[in-house]
Formats: sequence, C-alpha cells, structure tokens
Amino acid sequence: MTEQPFSRPTATVTTIEEVVRVTGLSRTFGRGERAVHAVRDVSFTAGKGELVAVQGRSGAGKTTLLNLVGGLDRPDSGQVRVAGHDLGAAGERELLRLRRGTIGFVFQTFGLIPILSAAENVGVPLRLAKVPAAEREERVSVLLELVGLGGHAAQRPYELSGGQQQRVALARALANEPDLLIADEPTGQLDSETGRSIMDLLRAVVHARGMTALVATHDPALIELADRTLTLRDGHLLPT
Repeated sequence: MTEQPFSRPTATVTTIEEVVRVTGLSRTFGRGERAVHAVRDVSFTAGKGELVAVQGRSGAGKTTLLNLVGGLDRPDSGQVRVAGHDLGAAGERELLRLRRGTIGFVFQTFGLIPILSAAENVGVPLRLAKVPAAEREERVSVLLELVGLGGHAAQRPYELSGGQQQRVALARALANEPDLLIADEPTGQLDSETGRSIMDLLRAVVHARGMTALVATHDPALIELADRTLTLRDGHLLPT
C-alpha cells in the first residue's frame, strides 16, 4: 500500500524536540578594510513545530544566516546541526541530499520554472527523489489542495497571481516533507493582504505537520504570527 503523504504525527508549538542547533556561527565576506562581517558569533536553537521569525534591517545578516543554516553557504567558524546532521562535516553530495529532502526552501522571487505547470513545478523535487509516478501525482494533488490551488494544477506561473505563485513555491518546498523550512522574505513581492495570507498558511502548515521554519521578514504584521523572533543587528543576534 502506498504511504499517504504527510503521514507523520502532528505536533504543537510546545514540542521541545530540537531540529536546529546553531553554535558560534560567523561568516565574513572580503578581507581587510573591505571585510563585511555578515554574521558574528550567532547561537540559537529551534524546535519541532516552531515558526521562528528572523528580523533585522537590510544588511543585518538575515539572508546570510539562512543560507548558512540551509547549507547553501559554509561558515568561517561555528557549527550548524539540522535534524541531527552536522552541515559542516557534510560533503557536497551529502549537502545536496539534505537540501533535497531534509531542508525545504521558499524564496522571495518564487523560483518557479516558467514552462512547467503548477503541478509539474511542485512535482520537480519528487522526480529528483525518483518517487513513483502514481505516488508523485497523488502527493502533488494533496499539496496543491493544501495551499488552496487544487483547481490551478494545469496553469503555468505567468497565468497565476504573485500570491498564487508563492503558494506553488511553498507546495514545492513541502514536497519531500522536510524537517526544516527556510523562507527568505517570502512575502517581499506581495501586497500586505496577500503576504498575511501566505504567512498564515506557513504558520498553519508548520504547526500541523510538526516542521520547523525559519522565516526572514521585516514586516511587523507578519512577525507577530511567529512563535518566536530572532533579531539581527550588524550580524549580531540581539538578546531576547
């Protein structure tokens, strides 16, 4: 019997199981007088079923921090552990595997493939994971229904609104049931009402599926939806 998508038990925000542990993380770009200390000795943890907002002004280090936690960049010092995996000790092949399964990404620019339909875009990670066609189609259908786009499976990105495109991007990020969802300014190109609906959806999915999410945003209305907030200033994590 085919395993049903999202069959894992649900979790609440009170769950204390640790998914992310960041210890003494630092990243500098350039050298000498031109060096930019993007992230400076940052440490924090995030638990299962927790939506954590990362706030700070432009240039505070939000994107760099998310790239480090997501394995898209490597730190100069410090350690990142995600779902028990030490990203610093992982080779490129292992990092690729983690980015395809353990970690999901949602970006400000959506990143959809223009020539593919909504369903085909959502199914890309499942094809890469070599999920059988029947199971893939079933999971894609469930995901599109989850994000409220069950009736838009055949439409291509240019036929969808910005909010709908971001919902497709979220469904794609969820395709392989990641332990950690990283979203870098996911509402940055959307109006306030649409952005709020996307953040509401993110929060509902994280809590229902027992994932962990790190969401970079500068919008106070969206930050208030988070379970916890991390504030960066000049690369430093401010005390809460």
